[in-house]
Amino acid sequence: MPIQISQQQFWIFLLISLWVIPWKGYALWKAARRKDKWWFIALLLINSLAILEAVYIFYISERKTVEKS
Repeated sequence: MPIQISQQQFWIFLLISLWVIPWKGYALWKAARRKDKWWFIALLLINSLAILEAVYIFYISERKTVEKS
């Protein structure tokens, strides 16, 4: 028996996906370039509506850049 979703649910899912995918992609790219293996795994597995990704992009990865300088 197929699962039926309403048109409203479809659009909400689409909007959430369009919000999350760019954030996740950029955060994963940053983690891979910085060789942050554990962050890459966490970002890949945890779905947080881009909250974890934003924290990594704006706080964690920037803090490590300052420490290396």
